[in-house]
Amino acid sequence: MDIGIFIPIGNNGWLISETSPQYKPSFALNKAVVQKAEHYGFDFALSMIKLHGFGGKTEFWDYNLESFTLMAGLAAVTSRIKLYASTAILTLPPALVARMATTIDSIAPGRFGINIVTGWQKVEYEQMGLWPGDHYFGKRYDYATEYVTVMKDLWTTGQSNHTGEFFQMTDCMMKPMPSADIKLVVAGQSGRGVEFAADFADFNFVNGVGVNTPTACAPTVQRLVEAAAKTGRDVGSYILCMVIADETDERAQAKWTLYRDGADVGALSWMADQGGKDHTAGETSTARHINLPEGAVNFNMGTIVGSYATCARLLDQAASISGVKGIMLTFDDFLVGIEAFGQYIQPLMASRQDALVHVAA
Repeated sequence: MDIGIFIPIGNNGWLISETSPQYKPSFALNKAVVQKAEHYGFDFALSMIKLHGFGGKTEFWDYNLESFTLMAGLAAVTSRIKLYASTAILTLPPALVARMATTIDSIAPGRFGINIVTGWQKVEYEQMGLWPGDHYFGKRYDYATEYVTVMKDLWTTGQSNHTGEFFQMTDCMMKPMPSADIKLVVAGQSGRGVEFAADFADFNFVNGVGVNTPTACAPTVQRLVEAAAKTGRDVGSYILCMVIADETDERAQAKWTLYRDGADVGALSWMADQGGKDHTAGETSTARHINLPEGAVNFNMGTIVGSYATCARLLDQAASISGVKGIMLTFDDFLVGIEAFGQYIQPLMASRQDALVHVAA
């Protein structure tokens, strides 16, 4: 069972609250987070790409670093942990991203992969004149299919002559090629998104659901299992959830209550408005999911709240879902949270006993 960390590339992490820990992103913070995660045997670290925040009193995600340059820096100061950068596919040509990935692979051979972000918040792209029109909502996975095809051509043969609706390559060259397979991850929640993951990805992020209901996302995991069976590819689910832990259940629940009571209503309203702009979104899509009130203070993921023993037990339940290959964690307070996970939670998890051997070594 892989464990990953969704690093705090944006201000305040994933809690849209006035009473949660408040901080700005920096290389120093993310370096400390990833090095601590590597120390405790985490398998991977991933940074998102977000180009426009939600505002509100907390200016939620108005402050963000850039993903590829951040991960290149982190590649140089780590030695084992796998690193994933995110590409917002409307902003960077696939041939350039393929070369960027190869460059980071030369810094951290065999440790780099890419998260494909098709884009649900159009203002991110509209502000730069890059939004192709609302018809893109219905074609974004077609666009992503060609995007990934070009990159895979270049990584495997050093050349692409792909000719499609969105991209036309003419003897497009790229050398050197990467030293190892560049793994791809996506976060497809809709039917079309899950199909795309089954066709092209190595892993698919699945949003956790609710508070202390770690197996509630099982139907989405099962949809990927069924889709991957049709393509004959080995694609695993990574569940996305936040851990809010303390010495006792009562103390952890008190934190969660504090964060919810301090919800940044302005930022949450912005998020809901942006999510509602995709009129093609299905019931399981990211755009629809972020409009659900349950757990909205914790952006787009499930929440594990409790004592160290409670968190370990619930994370093991998530790991037991057939088709799940890993869990990507966030924390209310990242440095404190990773330390608590490494020292007190992970040693209690049956699904991480093999990892503990490597940590001890």
